[in-house]
Amino acid sequence: QVQLVESGGELVQAGGSLRLSCAASIRTFSSYVMGWFRQAPGKEREFVARISWRGSNTDYADSVKGRFTISRDNAKNTVYLQMNSLKAEDTAVYYCAARTGWVNGDRDSEYDYWGQGTQVIVSS
Repeated sequence: QVQLVESGGELVQAGGSLRLSCAASIRTFSSYVMGWFRQAPGKEREFVARISWRGSNTDYADSVKGRFTISRDNAKNTVYLQMNSLKAEDTAVYYCAARTGWVNGDRDSEYDYWGQGTQVIVSS
């Protein structure tokens, strides 16, 4: 059974940085595309970033491009989201997700496994 556990969310001031981690209990972690999504209060869940099986390809939402970086360590079964220059509008619960394919990877419906989420609050 696949389990994803996020960590690293906390309260941070605007302009600050955070690194989120997602530890995966997947036998063949490198067979999965990993994504980060977020959901702010009263809003739908939205795509943040994704990374291909070995990390050679990444994709970002326009709202985070240039500020966030997704990476993975297949030896540790972990995916990361480095968030810099945080803004109040980045406040949300952040979820990591896993799927085997790459196409349409910005759609949450395409992901098979989800973590429980970690809360990020950016104070302005």
